Amino acid sequence: MAEWRTLPWIVRGSSLCLLVFYAFAVASPWIAPYDPVRQYRDQPDCPPMALHWTSGSERQHGWLFAYPMKMVNPLARTFVEDHSRKTYIRFFYRGHLFTTESPDLPWFMFGSEGLGRDLFSRIVYGARVSMFIGVVGVLISFSLGLAVGTFSGYVGGTVDNLIMRWCEIEMSLPQFYFLLALAAVIPSGLSTTVTFFLIVAIMAFISWAGFARVIRGMAAAVRTTPFVEAGRALGASRIRQLRRHIVPSVLGFAAVNASLAIPGYIIGESSLSLLGLGIQEPAASWGNLLSQAMDPQNVLHYPWVLIPGIFIALAVMSFNFIGDYLRDRLDPAVIR
Repeated sequence: MAEWRTLPWIVRGSSLCLLVFYAFAVASPWIAPYDPVRQYRDQPDCPPMALHWTSGSERQHGWLFAYPMKMVNPLARTFVEDHSRKTYIRFFYRGHLFTTESPDLPWFMFGSEGLGRDLFSRIVYGARVSMFIGVVGVLISFSLGLAVGTFSGYVGGTVDNLIMRWCEIEMSLPQFYFLLALAAVIPSGLSTTVTFFLIVAIMAFISWAGFARVIRGMAAAVRTTPFVEAGRALGASRIRQLRRHIVPSVLGFAAVNASLAIPGYIIGESSLSLLGLGIQEPAASWGNLLSQAMDPQNVLHYPWVLIPGIFIALAVMSFNFIGDYLRDRLDPAVIR
């Protein structure tokens, strides 16, 4: 706790922000007030609903309520509050953190999207994809890059040259367009889980080479240090030196770059899903929730469709702030 208080406020805020987003991903059915695929056909593109305090005997239904929205112009999708009824908000009710007394009278915290689905519930469920794709992708790409880079840097010679030339070939590919080409060949009709892991595999395949090349340079420098030379003189095997000396020497750098690489996966998945090549409807990810915002008219008339983009921006900035802090703490060249 004492160390937590010494952290910069921006690092503490970023950590709390990521903690909330991962809570969304882990506890989606409990946090989301409604089924993310349920369509309220009479309330498409409904604006966010204001909350009001209840008073008197009404508090037995809940401390908060909202007036249901009634569409008055179907063509323009204009809504007004219906003051003849009240939608009461209940906490820890029907297996949800909060929801309404009747699921037929929803409360749209962030409004609804074009098919009348609750935008907040879809954002909560979308965190499963958007928050975990970076973690899984980094585990794959950085494990591969760490293994290949340390081995190449320690062995050297012809093996090192061949591995580095292959890395340079991969690094020369235009990553986003190559990612689009690979994602386009994913067969349609696959389950969300299979599509998720295919996207992760594609992005990890593109990302590992640059990291491996940096790790190779660090491993080559560590190889000539006195303690590694002493271990070699005492007859230590290559595997032992890699495990005991080379890999631990580069783990700090790897941890920092892992935290800085996660935002790239989040943005990459969001871009693919936004273009229709990632997670497909009716499954939710923060990227495909932004698809409605591609139409300027939707943004003009229904600005709440941009809310998923705010969550993407907050997640990316939080990872970057934490990564910058770890880099300053773990970099031996930084004078404290």
